[in-house]
Order: sequence, then C-alpha cells, then structure tokens
Amino acid sequence: MRLLILASLFFLGLHFGVAATPLRDRLIERFGPVPYRIGFAVSALLGLVFLVYAWRQAPFINLWGSPAVFRYLAVALMPLAFFFIVAGLTTKNPARLGQEGALTEDFQPIGILRITRNPVLWGIALWALLHLLANGDVSSVIFFATFLVLAVGGSFDIDRKRLRQFGEHWRRYMEQTSNLPFQAILQGRQKLVWQEIGWGRIVLALVLYFGFLHGHARLFGVSPLGL
Repeated sequence: MRLLILASLFFLGLHFGVAATPLRDRLIERFGPVPYRIGFAVSALLGLVFLVYAWRQAPFINLWGSPAVFRYLAVALMPLAFFFIVAGLTTKNPARLGQEGALTEDFQPIGILRITRNPVLWGIALWALLHLLANGDVSSVIFFATFLVLAVGGSFDIDRKRLRQFGEHWRRYMEQTSNLPFQAILQGRQKLVWQEIGWGRIVLALVLYFGFLHGHARLFGVSPLGL
C-alpha cells in the first residue's frame, strides 16, 4: 500500500507542484515551451503507469465492498461523464492546453462551455467519484481519489493560471461562465443551447459508453452490473 500512496503523491505532486505553480513558468523560460511540454507529458505518462502498477499490486483491504446501489449509480451516470469528456474534447476551449489563443475580446462560450469551463476535468471527476463509490476497498479509494483530487483541484488551478496569463480577459470569461457544472445557468448568467452541442457529440458519447459497458469485464476483469 505504501507504493500506491507514493505513486499517488508523485502523480499529484507533478501536477500541483509543477504545472500549477510558478515553477512551470521558470521551466518554460529556461528550456522553452515545446521541451517543457514534452518533458512534462513523458513524466505524467510515467507517473500514470506507476500509479496503475502500484494499484494493481496493492493488497485488497475491504472497506464497504461493492454495493449494488453504487454499481447501478455508476451505470446510470457514466453517460454524463462520457458526454462531458467528448463535448469538451471537441469544443474549442481557452482553458485547454494549446488553445489559449481562442480567448479573444469577442470570444463567446458555446455548447458545453455554457455548462462548465472545464468539461473534460469534470467528466473525469465524475468518472472517478462513481468508481470510487463502486469499488469500496482501500487501494481503489486511493487510486480513484487521486484522479478526483486532480480533476477538481485542476479545474480551479486553471482559473488561477489563466488569470495570471490573461488578466481582465479571463475575468470577463469567468463572469460569463462557471467552473462548477450548471452553476452559471442556474444563476441566470448563461443558458443551455442544445443546438450548439449537437446530436453528434451525444451519439458519440453514448457509443463510447455502451462500448465500454459491453467490454468492461473483458478489459478490466469486472462487470459493472455484477454479472
């Protein structure tokens, strides 16, 4: 279990201790943006491999088991996680790495960005939370909590980084949108426009969802339905 804790701390430390701090700017200034991104991507991939390996090697210590209610909750809500991720990856978003240039004075949030500025991260957060609840053993709680902390914490860190980069432009964007899903809509600062999202993204999310649901037992050794 110590190896898993170490892997989790390394993975989180890499993101919150490097990518989310002024150290990132100093590294970019010294090595250049492209070498930094390559180096960070390789380090993050190695950190992910380390985390998965440590999780698979960790002993099984039961906490609350795998209650049917949590398994079915995951089955019911995972389509929303896929939707957030698919819509987020297919929509130009100044919060995403490499798309910062999209933030111009006349930039208007559309589609999924009306729901949240960070759809991919909130999709990952929902995935992590649902799987944490459905896998009630110590190693799985540590594993999925790592991604939950990374996704939720990362969504707030992006705002801090973009405010430092873009100042008033990003502040105006924050006033138009929300980090927490649906908050801006509920507060009347935005409205949901399904036409901007389009059926294509919804269909793709459902195809991926049912594909993973069908192949989950083969890919990961366990059926979400407990079959």
